[in-house]
Amino acid sequence: MLLFGGFALALLANQLSPRGLSLKRDYFPRVAVSPAPPASNGTNQPNSTNQISEVAARLVALGLGVIDTAEVEKLFHDPQYEQELIVFIDARDDAHYSKSHIPGAYQFDRYYPDKYLPLVLPACLAASRIVVYCTGGHCEDSEFAAGTLTEAGIPPQKISVYLGGITEWLAQNKVVEAGDRKSGIVKAGGP
Repeated sequence: MLLFGGFALALLANQLSPRGLSLKRDYFPRVAVSPAPPASNGTNQPNSTNQISEVAARLVALGLGVIDTAEVEKLFHDPQYEQELIVFIDARDDAHYSKSHIPGAYQFDRYYPDKYLPLVLPACLAASRIVVYCTGGHCEDSEFAAGTLTEAGIPPQKISVYLGGITEWLAQNKVVEAGDRKSGIVKAGGP
């Protein structure tokens, strides 16, 4: 009886808490990956090109697009971006987002979807194209954020994941914004 009472109290506390967990959401989605031995580049380190290819294959299998820096820059300068018909989503945490993000990008930390969905979801529903990115390289936050957006009702064909992420954007000296979205604090990127 005590166990049942404790369980009921925990469920009630979770329901009333603004930071409570949704009991209907899968916080650990399983991504089907074919078992394959890690490729080697002669240095006993995994080949990052093969890892990126595996990620790209997973994304395509989910109906999502993959996008490179040249296409991201083209979309960034497209007039539809100013009209918010093209939306960028930064899937990193508060500290990294505040330090630098693609100007005008919405933040969507995948670990706290309930905090960001109320602002991001309407923008994504109105957009014709959505670009999701994170740090790039081995970071999977953009992949999981894109999955969460599709679970929330965004058609996957509208979403593309920028695998190079902010690291590649900065390496190519593209402009970034600091602080909040549309803060006006814009500076040249760089490594």
